[in-house]
Amino acid sequence: MEPINYIQAREVTKAYGEKVLFQGISISIAQGQKVALIARNGTGKTTLLNILSGLDTPDEGICTYRNGLRMSYLPQEPTFDPSLSVAESLLSADNEQTRAIRDYEELISEPGYIETETGKKSLEKVIERMDALQAWDYEQRVKQVLTMLKIGRLKTPVSSLSGGQLKRLALAKVLIEEPDFLLLDEPTNHLDIEMIEWLEGFFSRQKITLLMVTHDRYFLDAVCNEIIELENNTIYTYKGNYPYFLEKKQARKEAEAAQNEKALNLLRKETDWMRRSPPARTTKSKARIQSYHHLKEETGKPQESTAGEIRMDITRLGKKILELVNVRKVYDNQRVVDDFSYVFKRGERVGIVGPNGTGKSTLVNLITQSIRPDAGKVVTGETIQFGYFRQEGINVDPSKKVIEVIRDVADYIRLAKDYSMSAAQFLRHFNFPNHMHHDLVENLSGGEKRRLYLLTILMKNPNFLILDEPTNDLDIDTLNILEDFLLSYPGCLMIVSHDRYFLDRLSDHLFVFRGVGDIKDFPGNYTDFRVQQKQRFSSASSSEKKEKKEQQKRPDRNRDKKKLSYREQKEFEALETEIPMLEQEKEALLQKMNSGNLGAEELTEVSVRYLEVDKMLEDKSDRWFELSEWVT
Repeated sequence: MEPINYIQAREVTKAYGEKVLFQGISISIAQGQKVALIARNGTGKTTLLNILSGLDTPDEGICTYRNGLRMSYLPQEPTFDPSLSVAESLLSADNEQTRAIRDYEELISEPGYIETETGKKSLEKVIERMDALQAWDYEQRVKQVLTMLKIGRLKTPVSSLSGGQLKRLALAKVLIEEPDFLLLDEPTNHLDIEMIEWLEGFFSRQKITLLMVTHDRYFLDAVCNEIIELENNTIYTYKGNYPYFLEKKQARKEAEAAQNEKALNLLRKETDWMRRSPPARTTKSKARIQSYHHLKEETGKPQESTAGEIRMDITRLGKKILELVNVRKVYDNQRVVDDFSYVFKRGERVGIVGPNGTGKSTLVNLITQSIRPDAGKVVTGETIQFGYFRQEGINVDPSKKVIEVIRDVADYIRLAKDYSMSAAQFLRHFNFPNHMHHDLVENLSGGEKRRLYLLTILMKNPNFLILDEPTNDLDIDTLNILEDFLLSYPGCLMIVSHDRYFLDRLSDHLFVFRGVGDIKDFPGNYTDFRVQQKQRFSSASSSEKKEKKEQQKRPDRNRDKKKLSYREQKEFEALETEIPMLEQEKEALLQKMNSGNLGAEELTEVSVRYLEVDKMLEDKSDRWFELSEWVT
């Protein structure tokens, strides 16, 4: 049976002023497809999503939708009415069902009040309304999604939420709606890795139709079964995952290059014929002249260039690079960095990972001495030149031209072997073609501005490069170029990122932030770390026990302790029993919540217990990890 078409865009064209984003493109999404849209920044990916979602209209062409199709759209930068609370924003539909659920959620968020006589009566009335309106299924979805996305305090004003919290709120809203077709614009931006991995698993398991723009290649690979690429006003379709896309795109590029070479050879012959001024009297000669002009137009189209490797010539690093000695930083009586020591070496390539709010940016600010430690010291070598790419992005005169922004830093960037590259050449290397060099900064897309900001950092030739979430808003082509560039970077590299693919390619070891100032130096990339995490509680296999002992024999510059005390040994043994039991209970609670068989009161109790078990499991796992370092 043919799949049902949910949405079909035919011959769609969109322009802003004289800039044509795309012209005459067609896209069709059928039921059950999970599609990733890949295109360079500035080619109108977000505009295309807006058109497909109905938020924008094409200049030409038409979009048709299946009758009764329920769509939800997650924009890249979600906005909410700042005067509303979290609960009001989630349940913003104005109908009896959502009003009843809002009242119920507000009541149960105040356990002290519902213990009073007045509170009990109010809760009883709300439950009766929920029963009458059959609103419990909807309310259960709300509970499940809020629990998974760790959204609490429903009375919190939206105006007080961070970027990451707003993104989770927007995600919760679209997931609660359970649409037939979901459009997502960079769904992983502002999410920490733990949340990204949960969302990845959720979309992989759900029978949902979706179209998303994302630069997260692991996320794309795990979720999507099809990739469409918008390039040079043409849509290319790849029925497979990301590695399949890379393979087929490379084959397509090679075929196009060979075809273009043939066309150029033919053009040379036809140009020579045209120069002899052929008379256009016969039908045959007229057709040949028309064919010449068509061939000239086709071979004149921009071709995607392959960026060659460039290697920077950085200032020489001395023997002393950077040393942190028992550094501590406290905010609001909370230790963000606690007694952390580390000595950086030449060529250090470290990734920094951990949940949002655990102190990753604080450590970077201590290293760059933007803030001072409350205890300990940060010692930098005399030759250190930091290059710090901040999350906040670029802050330049928007009326300046792109080339002017780069030339304000330097006219040339020094490369190895006494070579140099001009500002214009460097721009072209990072996907700013000649025609964009004189564009005003204010006319650039968000991703193009971040790419320009990145170039202003690299043009300074720093020998200690710090990148704080560099991959946000960058397209995949630019990410590949940046990764290739950084692989040959000879200085010290520190990366704060939620992009697992980026971390895996570029980091040799990790600083893992585990909360309450606890930072663990892990010897490996992110995939190595996740594999170890998944294996560390399994005691069924003797080979895993042996591997754990091997890991404990590795030197650790921060560890002086040799073995556990008797009491700690007993605690460690108890944890190895308790943790699997908590994991089983957590899984059982989750299955209950998803069963749809719980009444309102029981669902509330199960949800509360789920959060308690999740917190206990996290605490005990961290303690197990700490004690396991000294097990002999």
